[in-house]
Order: sequence, then structure tokens, then C-alpha cells
Amino acid sequence: MISAAAFIVLGLSGYFEKLIRIIPSGIAAGLLAGILLQFGVAAFGTITVEPILAGFLMVIYVLLKRFTARYAVLGIFLLGLGFLLLQQRMDLSDITFAFAKPVFTFPVFSIQALLSVAIPIFLITLTGQYMPGILVLRNDSFKTSANTIVAVTGLGSLIMSVFGSTAVTSAAITAAICTGKEAHEDPSKRWIAGISCGLLYVLIGIFGVTLARIFMAFPNTFIAILAGLALLGTIVNSLSTAMAEAKSREAALITFVATAANIKFLGIGGAFWGALIGLFAYVFLNGDFSKLGKYWQR
Repeated sequence: MISAAAFIVLGLSGYFEKLIRIIPSGIAAGLLAGILLQFGVAAFGTITVEPILAGFLMVIYVLLKRFTARYAVLGIFLLGLGFLLLQQRMDLSDITFAFAKPVFTFPVFSIQALLSVAIPIFLITLTGQYMPGILVLRNDSFKTSANTIVAVTGLGSLIMSVFGSTAVTSAAITAAICTGKEAHEDPSKRWIAGISCGLLYVLIGIFGVTLARIFMAFPNTFIAILAGLALLGTIVNSLSTAMAEAKSREAALITFVATAANIKFLGIGGAFWGALIGLFAYVFLNGDFSKLGKYWQR
């Protein structure tokens, strides 16, 4: 509840939007590409342990991309599912139909919970989801106020916190899928992807118990391949944007590599450190230090 309240205050203050505006588009695109790269690498890494499954799905993906790009991911999911069933690698015998039941938990304040739960959730969600999520929207030319998003989702987090919900936030990877060209060539029609995703979230929430058991029956390699291939288009678009402007190209590359390294320091994830390192490189490489030099000579 404290973490959610902090996001509401942050959104209403207006400072988050100001922070987002100072980040160049090339740095934002490099940040997103670095976040998503690990999924692409993981997908192709499955060839080592599952060469037949991985090879089959990747060939199907390329073929579907050539003839029906919009349904390529859905196609490899369905064909991959059929492949696994034919190999009898999925045991669905213990799957039972059940509704998820929210359980109310009365909040109890403690200093320990504040330091070990509330503050880490706030920092991790802010740097790992909100910041890259909003930068994804900016990269895809959506100008929705970051302050409004943070405040409204913070309110959602506050309401749902007593039912054990994790933070409601602008998820970076989901935003990358729903707001990019893969969703629709026309940006004005990409809202359909967002609404569809939201409805699926509702269904997943209602039938969470059953769906969790189904997904646990999938091999980890299958999930890794799906995730990686689904994000290839977004990775390509992000890298293209990051390298487009000569002025920010090297700083964007540094952001991309630093983020992909997934630095974890002081309990904060790679997205924050990648953005920080990239911004430092951008300012140092492109800043005007002539006045500073004249002052030093004096």
C-alpha cells in the first residue's frame, strides 16, 4: 500500500514526465533493445538442448513471417503445442477446472516491511517497468502523459494490494508487443491490441489456477522460444531507432550493451543502470564543455 501511494504521489507531482522527456529517443530505443535481447538469446540458446523442437518452430516462424506475419507467433504456438502432444511430452491428466479466489489480507504496518518490501517494490517497479514501459510508448510515437499513467496505475495497485496483487504498472515487454508495428501498421488501431491483452489478463486472473497448471506442463524451452520469437520484431525496430541518429548512435549502443549485461547493483536491475550509463555517455559525448574549459583556464 505504501509503494502504491508513493506512485500516486509521484504521478500527481509531475516529475516523472519531466524525467522521461530528457531521455533522447536513441537512448530509449537502446534501453528497450537491451531489455529484450536476453529473450532473443534465450530462444536461440534452446537449440543446444532442444534442436528438433527449436529448429522446427524457427523454420515455421520464418515461413509464417513470409506469408502471414501477423499470425506467425500464434501459428508457432499452435503448431508447437501439436508437436509436443504428438511426442507425448505434456501431461495434462491432473489439470482441473477451478476459479481463482481473491483472499483479503488486512494490512499491518511494520518498519521491516517498509524497508524490505515497500521501498524495493517501488524502486524495482519504477526502474524496471515504468521507465522502460513509458519509453516504449514514446519510441512508438504515443504521447500519453506518463504522470497520468503512473497515478492511475498506482491507484489500481492501492486498491488491489489488500488481495495480494503485485504492482499494477505499464509493463515494458507487454507495451513493446502491443504498441509496435507488429500489432498494427496503423498506430491509431493499435489500441485493439491493448484492449485484447487486458481482456486476456482478466481471463488469466479468473482462471489463474487452471492456466498456471497448464503452463507448468509446457517445457521451459517451448516458453523461451515463444517469448524470443515474439519479440524479434520489436528488437529489430528498437535497434533501428537506436542507430538512426548519428549524434546519439554511440551512446545508444552503450545503453544497449549495458542494459543487455543486466547489471544488478544495490538491489536495482539492469534497466536503470543501462539508462544511467547511456545518459552519462550521451551527455559526455555530446555536451558542450567549452565554457567549463574556459573556467578551468582562469
